[in-house]
Amino acid sequence: MVTTKEPTPSFTSALVRLAHLVQQVFGEVSREHDLTPQQTQLLCLLVDGPVGMGELSRALHLEKSSLTGLVDRAEKRGLVMRTRSSRDRRACLIELTGEGRRMGELAHEGVAARLEALAGDLPAGHRDLLTSAVEALLAEHAAPAPRSGPRSGPERA
Repeated sequence: MVTTKEPTPSFTSALVRLAHLVQQVFGEVSREHDLTPQQTQLLCLLVDGPVGMGELSRALHLEKSSLTGLVDRAEKRGLVMRTRSSRDRRACLIELTGEGRRMGELAHEGVAARLEALAGDLPAGHRDLLTSAVEALLAEHAAPAPRSGPRSGPERA
């Protein structure tokens, strides 16, 4: 009797499928709260406090013009507001309004609960290993690239 073994998914294939699953979770939670997935991501990033446009652009992987449009739409809905940075008056910070905080916390809790449920049956050791691997990937990705020359001007938030 010949048995065939199921092919093992590659590392990259597994990561792509996981990314799609996480996007699906954001989509489901977003629809429940009448938000777009990007608005949900924005609100979740702001739950811990105001963030500069540059940092938001990097975290959401959006060009500045796209981020400005996203913030404009969220501002029109009364979810966020722009405030001046106390360190650099040229820069602005994006922060949640009262309604934005409420929606952000609901969305964040919804996403976290769904992701926890997805991993609920994994043994603790597997969860710890996955957490360590993901944290290592994120730390490596977030590491600043070496500069090849002197800085050219002040950095903005």
